[in-house]
Amino acid sequence: MTKQLSQHTSATVETVDDLAKLANYSLMDTLNSDPDATTNGDDYRARQVFSGHYVPVKPTPIENPEYVAHSQCFFSELGFADSMAQSADFISLFSGDISQVPEPMRKVGWACGYALSIFGTEYIQQCPFRTGNGYGDGRAVSVLEAVIKGKRWEMQLKGGGRTPYCRGADGRAVLRSSVREFLAQEHMHALGVPTSRSLSLYVSKTETVQRPWYSEGSNSQDPDQMITEAVAISTRVAPSFIRVGQLELFGRRARKQEHPQAMAELEQLMLHLVDREYADVIDPQLTNAEKVLVLAGEFRSRLTSLIANWIRVGYCQGNFNSDNCAAGGFTLDYGPFGFCDVFNPQYQPWTGGGQHFAFLNQGVAAERNFLMFCTALSPLLASEPDYVDQLQQLVNGFSAEMQAKMEQMWAAKLGLGTFNAALFDELETLMLQTPVDYTLFFRELSALPDDIGPLKKSFYRDLAQAPAGLEQRWSAWLTQWQSLLDSTVAESSEVGSTGDTNTQERSRDEISAQMKAVNPKYTLREWLLVPAYQQASVGNYAPVRELQAVMTQPYAEQSQQVEDKYYRTKASEFFGVGGCSHLSCSS
Repeated sequence: MTKQLSQHTSATVETVDDLAKLANYSLMDTLNSDPDATTNGDDYRARQVFSGHYVPVKPTPIENPEYVAHSQCFFSELGFADSMAQSADFISLFSGDISQVPEPMRKVGWACGYALSIFGTEYIQQCPFRTGNGYGDGRAVSVLEAVIKGKRWEMQLKGGGRTPYCRGADGRAVLRSSVREFLAQEHMHALGVPTSRSLSLYVSKTETVQRPWYSEGSNSQDPDQMITEAVAISTRVAPSFIRVGQLELFGRRARKQEHPQAMAELEQLMLHLVDREYADVIDPQLTNAEKVLVLAGEFRSRLTSLIANWIRVGYCQGNFNSDNCAAGGFTLDYGPFGFCDVFNPQYQPWTGGGQHFAFLNQGVAAERNFLMFCTALSPLLASEPDYVDQLQQLVNGFSAEMQAKMEQMWAAKLGLGTFNAALFDELETLMLQTPVDYTLFFRELSALPDDIGPLKKSFYRDLAQAPAGLEQRWSAWLTQWQSLLDSTVAESSEVGSTGDTNTQERSRDEISAQMKAVNPKYTLREWLLVPAYQQASVGNYAPVRELQAVMTQPYAEQSQQVEDKYYRTKASEFFGVGGCSHLSCSS
């Protein structure tokens, strides 16, 4: 288990044989397999799964896989040799062929079921069986758990073919969506936002599927054509892939006593989550009821911090259902996500997502997911009424903690020690009325400009054509903000006490540096992604790799060539274009 990880690893993992020595399958060895499953993993028909934590499944390899990219950063963290990403056995493994993996690696992977709730309401009717027993990893197949440098990682193929949870779909991911997820995960990590990680990306040179998508330049909300796309498999990595929706499924079964082992399976899943994600903060000597309370408190802390980080970098998840909410408190499932161009509290990249998942509504959506998390675990406290009350208090306190985290975040983006509500309210109004590019504005502000001239780089309209008085209001706001900065400098440095005339200047430099550390210069906009995956579709992977290089250094001052290409506002011709300004899906 996590507390006992002492497995010796060599300095560098150079081959799949080296990787195999690190295999350690805690999920399959400690949790329950679906009793109706096959033992050999040939289990591809959509069906109801009534019990068990996982279904053994063999992934379906893509045909004629070709290397697209791997994460050099993550490889380095894991101690993997870069050359391994293009080796034949590594490509086979992470493009879905696990039939020849060396022992003790296993020739069968696994898929897990989960429930679905949307904004705190459970849904079962969308399940083909109208029971909710068909939701789960429909195209995600985990193929390996390994202990690497003392840390446990689960490696999961996205696009690995059908599983019992596929609900009639083909289980494939296309290159377009795979490029987006591969780049986004490593970008978010570089931004300092907790996330699943990207390991590798392979595309089939011969296998294709049909998907609905937008025609060139279409302004339609929904796809207006069917296109043929190459299939791909990306490998995502995390300590676990346990979702709030998973806990919901087992909590529901326990509440309804759907089978004799329902309560025991809920308890097992909770303990597995603790072991995989929270072992460093939850004392193993606690009772299980006590563990539930500490777990809920820790998850609340992680989830509120996560949302504040999302807002900080301009990220909108787009579809923050409970099944897209990792119980470990990190970003999971990069489907209809987007990064803000124009600041808009109601920004929502997914046409099917609704405003309840819009940019500044994500905190409320998180609160609903936290409620479902606690509701799912509550059967484990049935004999402890005092603990039930404490769990409810954690639910009741979510909004206050979320608000405090948001205020801390906004203060940091503005370089202030404390949040100033009046200053922020006026700024929000000005950003909406101008409007402004979210990333560019805060990065330009981080240079502590003396006037609004540098900020105009982020404006989407000429102030000469703006409503009367808008430029003057901007100037007044900047003056107020500067005075608050000056007071912060004076308080922190006690200007004049040392006789050092440069103290104040250095302090302002420090504030600028601190602001630049939380306000990225580069974010992964959709209009940057589109040409990269379009070029990849014709076999040119250079734009994907260039974008990867830029977006894994999002706070750095890069070359002038990079700045000219990537540090700019969204061009007018991209507004309203399907697949660029909005997405219907990204399968």
